Amino acid sequence: MTAISMRRLRKTYGEKKAVDGIDLDIETGEIFAILGPNGAGKTTTVEILEGFRARDKGQGEVAVLGQDPARPDRAWRNRIGIVLQTTSGLDLLTPREILTSTAKAYSTPRSVDDVITAVGLEEKADQRIAGLSGGQRRRVDVGLGIIGRPELLFLDEPTTGFDPQARRDFWELIRSLKDEGTTIVLTTHYLDEAEALADRVGVIAAGRLLALDTPAGLGGRESAEAVVSWEDEAGTRHTVTTATPTAEVSRLAALHDGREVPGLQVIRPSLEDVYLSLIAPHIVAETEASS
Repeated sequence: MTAISMRRLRKTYGEKKAVDGIDLDIETGEIFAILGPNGAGKTTTVEILEGFRARDKGQGEVAVLGQDPARPDRAWRNRIGIVLQTTSGLDLLTPREILTSTAKAYSTPRSVDDVITAVGLEEKADQRIAGLSGGQRRRVDVGLGIIGRPELLFLDEPTTGFDPQARRDFWELIRSLKDEGTTIVLTTHYLDEAEALADRVGVIAAGRLLALDTPAGLGGRESAEAVVSWEDEAGTRHTVTTATPTAEVSRLAALHDGREVPGLQVIRPSLEDVYLSLIAPHIVAETEASS
């Protein structure tokens, strides 16, 4: 089943094409990561899907949970969870107070105590938000996004300000939501986060969808040539670039009579390597246009 479908999606601001004809389906129950540089059109696309921004009149078709987000109603909003990049106006409240208040807007909310535990705010639940750190405030934002037990959750840079352990804990929370059947749309600048969580990723630049695949397959990563390196008895490092790294490793193992090959490494292009190569032409074009 398809949770989100868009065809020929467009949004312009004067002469600037923020979203330039995107076609994309996001399946129910998957974690989908949207990657792209600042100004690529990620936020505009997501805000159209959330019903907070209108696409160009008469341009494209969009369905989110079977409904056009340009005409949202309360029942549809009840099925959506959103974690924005920033929130404001909550400083005088405590996490428990704002979560309790927000829960009343949903038909089947999660337990406030369960949400507080899930986002790691047990020790700060009754302190004013004004006194929380940036990372702790971000946890409040995440709690507000999941309190309504959404079918579809939008996460916009959700782990900004988290320390490494908090990020890993958050990843486990996201995986548990997926296990419950929640569809998740994630925008992030952390490529390791996309690789750890996403079933599929889409790379957007200049308002266009440049690539769509699994993190492992994006840009042909699975079939790209690998660099095999090792050390000889004198400690000299040797490298071979090959499309058949398994065969090369087998050859080296045979030469060493099955013993460990000193310093053996097999390196394929990383997600970051592929991502940067995809967006590079658009970054150059934008720089030239602005100079």
